[in-house]
This record gives sequence, structure tokens and C-alpha cells, in this order.
Amino acid sequence: MSTFAAVSAANPNPNKSIEVVQPPGDSVSSLCFSPKANFLVATSWDNQVRCWEIMRNGATVGTVPKASISHDQLVLCSTWKDDGTTVFSGGCDKQVKMWPLLSGSQPTTVAMHDAPIKELAWIPEMNLLVTGSWDKTLKYWDCRQSNPVHTQQLPDRCYALTVRHPLMVVGTADRNLIVFNLQNPQTEFKRISSPLKYQTRCVAAFPDQQGFLVGSIEGRVGVHHLDDAQQSKNFTFKCHREGNEIYSVNSLNFHPVHHTFATAGSDGAFNFWDKDSKQRLKGREGKGW
Repeated sequence: MSTFAAVSAANPNPNKSIEVVQPPGDSVSSLCFSPKANFLVATSWDNQVRCWEIMRNGATVGTVPKASISHDQLVLCSTWKDDGTTVFSGGCDKQVKMWPLLSGSQPTTVAMHDAPIKELAWIPEMNLLVTGSWDKTLKYWDCRQSNPVHTQQLPDRCYALTVRHPLMVVGTADRNLIVFNLQNPQTEFKRISSPLKYQTRCVAAFPDQQGFLVGSIEGRVGVHHLDDAQQSKNFTFKCHREGNEIYSVNSLNFHPVHHTFATAGSDGAFNFWDKDSKQRLKGREGKGW
């Protein structure tokens, strides 16, 4: 196991974080920014999907609630279509709603599973939506059709999913990690056991599609390369720990330009890392965030 070199941060709020106006009334299950504008969408356990516009006036950042929709049960996941016009959301009501947010049209149901939908992703290169469920299936959807174009059986319940075309990685119960080449989506490219000993919580594909990160409920992240010749570069590291307290790693995300990545944990902290130099760059510690 490798250890990242820590960089102390005297500033308790290095990113000048602000809370949105009219935040969700229960736990937030997913966040996603529009790829085209300063719109933020959040799903939450109060059955809501909310959108805010993020605005800047000089050095001041503000938020304006724009719109919201409801599901029948708590909502677990969300994503934007690549053109920034539409939001997809799914959850415990076993359906995905397509919300044409910018046009103001009403949401419609475009996908269904036999159990809660834990993950979804829009794949612009295929013009398809992929959904992962606790019913142990992945389904690919053309949103103009009522039936999936393909259903892929998984070894267990879907817990996490990441797409960087043509790479897709799915994490399931029992620590399975299934790798797909989306140029041949009906066949598993590779299946491995997680390098982490505890339940998978999140995954994030490398921007260069050469590997992925995996985070677990036990405050640990694994860095995994797909090429057999690169296996010596694989390592794991501890994070989101405070004394004897160990917290889940809830989210992993790469910076689109610098390819550093962020982790967010159940300790209310988020940290920024460089996997190549094995260094923690900065972070915001403290419960309640």
C-alpha cells in the first residue's frame, strides 16, 4: 500500500464554498453540473430533483433555484445529456425520468427496472442511456423507444458505474468490478475483484481510459490500470479517516483539464489528489460538509 504525502491547509475553506439557496430537505444522493451552462442538479432522499443556476458577480458567487421535479420514491442518481438540454434521474421507484429542463416540458419515463436504479450515464458516442440496477442488470436505452436495446446481466446488484467511452466500469455487490469496451458492449472485456477488501462505493474512469479508481466504504481508494504490463503502477491508499474513525468514500471525480481527482467522504470532507505524484493537493476537513 502506498501513502500519499499530505499537504497541510491553514485555510479552513480553501475553495470559498457556499451553500445553495433552498437546499434539499434530506440527504443528497447525486450532483451533476450541466456540460453547457452554469446549472447544478441535485437528487435527494426527499424524492426531489432540483436545479440551481450558479451566478458570479465579481468575486461573489450566488445561486438561484430554477426548477424541480418529483419521483414517487427517493432519488439515487442523475446525469445530463451532452447538449445540456435534458436531465435524467433514477431511483427507488424503479424508473428513469427524462426532464427537458431548458424547454420547460414535463418529465417522461424512459427506462424501467425490476428494482431500484442505482446508477445511470448518458453515452453521447452511442446516443444511448445506460442504467444499472439492484435487479442485477445493465440496460441500454434509446430514449425514443419503450424497450431497452440491450440488457446485460451482472453478477450482482449494481453499486457504481463510470463511463469514458469506450471504457465503462461497473462495480457490483460482492466486490466485482466489470470492465466493458463499449465498442462491443454485449461482452464483458474483463472482470476482476476489487483491490479493496470492503464494499465498493464509487468508481471513476481515468480520463485517458487506461484504468480507473475505486472507492470503498472503508476509507480507501484503489488506483487500477487495465494493461497487464502496467500492473506494477497499481496501488491503494487510505483517506477520509479521523483518529480511529473510518468513513466511506462516497464520490470520485477527475478534473477535466488537469486530471487530478477529488474524493468526498462521509466525514464531510473533500480532498484533491494527484495519482501520478501520489500527493494530496488540498482539502476541506470537517464534519457537516
